[in-house]
Amino acid sequence: MIHRRILLGALPLLPVAAQAHHHQGHAQPVQHQHGATSLGPLRIEAPWTRAALEGRQGAGFMTIRNTGAAADRLVSATSPVAGRVELHTHIRDGDVMRMRPVQDIPVPAGGSATLAPGGLHLMFMGLNRALVAGETIPVTLRFAEAGEVTVQLRVQAAGARGHGH
Repeated sequence: MIHRRILLGALPLLPVAAQAHHHQGHAQPVQHQHGATSLGPLRIEAPWTRAALEGRQGAGFMTIRNTGAAADRLVSATSPVAGRVELHTHIRDGDVMRMRPVQDIPVPAGGSATLAPGGLHLMFMGLNRALVAGETIPVTLRFAEAGEVTVQLRVQAAGARGHGH
């Protein structure tokens, strides 16, 4: 009788145990103050974007720090606010700066990758709604080694040049 009560009492815990077992070996994201998010040895800091109109393009910026001993790579990103998200950089073509897609963004061991205006960035293609200053938008980042994490990008004014401006 006592064994039966213990078993019945433990039944509600089975989904929790199964979920813990499923995630074993995978880093769980941790949200920090000031908008930073950690995933294993990676720390995504100061994620932001600019206000933009529906149907247009937008860009996402942040710093990704790697405190680990192994390099990683940002390989893709998605967001419900855009038809697709591409990894981009700016390159000089004569006297003109042009945006070009890149396959991935390296995050060196013990180093960082900075996504900023005029350099590497996320490109939100085909915004399905306006991005309004003061709100946040979710973006899921996928890394080759660390896995996936969703971060919240703070929407700044249309002409902003950096996080918090």
